[in-house]
Amino acid sequence: MKERDILSYTLEKLKAKGMDASCSLDQSTKYEMNVETGKITLIRTVFNNGLSLYAIKDSKSGSYSVNKLDRETIDEAISTVIEIAESSEPDPAHAIAEYQPSGAFSAGSREPDQELMYTRLEAFLDQVRTKYPKIMLENAYFDFTHGTRYIANTNGTDFTTEKGIYRFTSMFSGHDGDQSSSFNYTGYSTQELDRELLAYGSLESLLKQSSEQITTQALSGKFVGDVVITPDCLSDFLGYVFGITIYDGALISGTSVYKDKLGHQVADPRLVIHSRPVSPEVPDGYFITGDGYRAENCTIIDRGILKTFLLTLYGANKTGLKRAVNNGGCYVVEPGDKPLDEIISQIERGILIARYSGNYPSQNGDFSGVAKNSYYIENGKIQYPISETMVSGNLISMLQNIIDISQERVSFGSGIYPWIAFSEVTISGK
Repeated sequence: MKERDILSYTLEKLKAKGMDASCSLDQSTKYEMNVETGKITLIRTVFNNGLSLYAIKDSKSGSYSVNKLDRETIDEAISTVIEIAESSEPDPAHAIAEYQPSGAFSAGSREPDQELMYTRLEAFLDQVRTKYPKIMLENAYFDFTHGTRYIANTNGTDFTTEKGIYRFTSMFSGHDGDQSSSFNYTGYSTQELDRELLAYGSLESLLKQSSEQITTQALSGKFVGDVVITPDCLSDFLGYVFGITIYDGALISGTSVYKDKLGHQVADPRLVIHSRPVSPEVPDGYFITGDGYRAENCTIIDRGILKTFLLTLYGANKTGLKRAVNNGGCYVVEPGDKPLDEIISQIERGILIARYSGNYPSQNGDFSGVAKNSYYIENGKIQYPISETMVSGNLISMLQNIIDISQERVSFGSGIYPWIAFSEVTISGK
């Protein structure tokens, strides 16, 4: 059966059993090149298929997925998802998206330029060896994935999305004799290979930093100071903040400190954060939400004011609040009005954090973890790279204690982030 026939067949079978249902069928082709210890070790093409089913009856729901598309497997999947739904606990919040006009959406190329991929990857390895001879490339993964998704439900929704995207990730560390830096990693996505791989994202700056971080110094004592969060690290911190405040889990449970803050000031007035999954400036976005709606761009925090929660259809039904127009992610943080060097020049004592490792923050925003690949700042200057240092504070307070936001930003293809300096963070040396 063809893709549309598979979806129609599956939905008709489920509807005949009295189920409200939605299904998605994914087909992807990945062309990948892998690097291990500085050498290209693998070139291959991988094909994947998948069918996902979600069914509801009498407020009971079930979901099930298979990676084969033959009739026998599909029939077994239909029977299985019905059994799962019938044995689940009822919840009136379960629902599928209402009817929407059909649509087809596409971005990027259908096929990669494999010759250019190889050329770019070889050039990257040569450039790292030449410019950063103390760097060990522990691994790198370079791929182009073309994916097509067909989405339909028993309410008549019918979408097709198609995307081609190049993605590159790498992990590396600096080495000099018996000494070595902590490992670091980064990645990015792009629809075009119009630049050398080193020119994308934060890759080159992090390679330079890893070369510098082979020899570090330990901070002594404990103090409350300022921290400058880099774009790589900022994406993690925002994910933590939003995870405990504006998504389904925190709002359904009532643990979110923002549960009554919609339309209120929650951050410094200079902070503006968008979620832009269908913007050209975020090539690795998405067209359809996880619950089957056309995705739209939105602003989450506008001049410090919380403008939206990121509730799914289920979360909206559960809380009585409005469903979000997207699933979040694809964050674009507006730049500030000062260059990074000027921001650093104003810091009396603190650290620049390039990587953070710690437990998930508590529901009130308290966090504690280790700053890695980071630098000590004193009297307005970066002094030296530091060994792993404990940092702790409160994420909710940090958004209100912004010192400055940089003019410079880094685009990772999946989001765009500046450097942000925060005050009142506890830094604990040895």
